[in-house]
Amino acid sequence: MKKTAILLFLILGIFYSFLLSDSYAQTAKSREQLEKERADVQKKLLEFDKILKQTAASKKTSLGQLSVVNKQLETRVTYIRTLSKEVTLIDKEIAETEKRIESLENDLSNLKVEYAQMIYTSSKLNQGMTITTFIFSSSTFKQFYMRLKYLKQYTDARKKQVEQIKIVSEDLAGQRIRLEEKRLEKQQVINKEEQQRRQLAQARSEQQTIVSSLNRQEIDLRKKIVQAKKQQENLNNLIKRAIEDEIRRAEAEAKKSNSTATKASGSSIPLTPEAAALSNSFAGNKGKLPWPVETGFISKKYGTHPHPTLKGIVEDNDGVDIQTTPNSDVRSVFDGEVIKVGTIPGYGGTIVVKHGEYYTMYSKLKVISVKTGDKIKAKQVLGQVYTNKEGVAEVHFETWKGLQPMNPSTWLAGQ
Repeated sequence: MKKTAILLFLILGIFYSFLLSDSYAQTAKSREQLEKERADVQKKLLEFDKILKQTAASKKTSLGQLSVVNKQLETRVTYIRTLSKEVTLIDKEIAETEKRIESLENDLSNLKVEYAQMIYTSSKLNQGMTITTFIFSSSTFKQFYMRLKYLKQYTDARKKQVEQIKIVSEDLAGQRIRLEEKRLEKQQVINKEEQQRRQLAQARSEQQTIVSSLNRQEIDLRKKIVQAKKQQENLNNLIKRAIEDEIRRAEAEAKKSNSTATKASGSSIPLTPEAAALSNSFAGNKGKLPWPVETGFISKKYGTHPHPTLKGIVEDNDGVDIQTTPNSDVRSVFDGEVIKVGTIPGYGGTIVVKHGEYYTMYSKLKVISVKTGDKIKAKQVLGQVYTNKEGVAEVHFETWKGLQPMNPSTWLAGQ
């Protein structure tokens, strides 16, 4: 009865170990996701540091500097949050490891008790009688055979018990090492978190310094806002004229007897089957389009939003402004055709690309590498970003459906 209870306890111990192993697997998966998030955040912070250094090199405080510092703050908060989650998961792993060690210690103790019971039983069996005498004192051949079989099974059971004790002992030693490693790893993550909190405090101080400096430039900033509104109007006029010209051209082509173009319900322009397929493909990639620059961040969002430093002032944006590193290549986000290349004061080189019924616009370029009528592919270089006298390299990007501007952020991947 006692041996049966011990065996049942060992089976339950093995089952409990299995549950812990499954829990380990789930925790490891969560850790893997967090480590990927941490790596992504670290990569972004390095990009922002590079942009800030190049922007600050102009020695003149600018809204571009403030945009980078604000983004750094936002990203560093995310980084600290990720590290905190990682500490919580490591704590969970430590608790699971401690439970496993406790379970293994109980298993080992019970295995040793059972093995001691076997030794005791064997010594009683052999008391006053050798194994040979025990076997050959059998009264019948059947008894002789059964004693031989019993001794073999008993010997095998003792060997397995010794092997099991060795396996559990090794597992226990390994878990103790794992526990120490986890405690060390936890401390390392805590140290990183403390370092990030110090850098966060430093960035907040830097942010306040920049804001104070910009507040002293209020008159200059207000002039720039007025200029920016005028430049935005000129930009809107350029893309609207380009789209209206394209609609008129398409409608004229659709009237020809040999035309394959048709105008679908709700569409703003007649499209050939090929153009309709391209348009549908563009629409199907909403939220998946590559960024027009390889690295950077959105420094000015789409729509109406308050000015970052001037109270009571709002700004309108029909696209997004993406701050990047100087001389970065500006790329097409999708296959299409260049329908307009021009220059807008304050926005520099400007390119409009048609994707069926959809259009994308790229402004603030210092170099343009394509011309009107060019067929282009996704990620093909259109030109290079312009860097202003304040050291800010920023591309202006817009998405339109017909004559209706759309929020580019909802079309770009990773938003």
